[in-house]
Amino acid sequence: MSVIEHDFGLTNRLTERRFGRLLELDALHEANIRANPLPYLERASERIFRLQAAMFEAIQAAKPPTPGPAPDVENILVDKAEYQRLKTCVALLEKAYADYGAQDEGA
Repeated sequence: MSVIEHDFGLTNRLTERRFGRLLELDALHEANIRANPLPYLERASERIFRLQAAMFEAIQAAKPPTPGPAPDVENILVDKAEYQRLKTCVALLEKAYADYGAQDEGA
């Protein structure tokens, strides 16, 4: 005797619910996501674009300034742990941008 498994659309509903949760939508949008997903996909695309732009700007802000007239130099003391934490953050941003942000530029 064999059992025929059927999830009655549960997988699709869970996917729609997760998508709505990632877009920070309430449960009332779940039926709209199913009926007309295009505006929600556009919203997700816009959000991804803004995150990529924020990553790019953060990486650019961490780079040393371009050579030119030397601005006033001011020394600031930072403990080693804080400096290492900031270097780790920059490394994570650069890796994430290389993995995810630069994919669109190569296409």
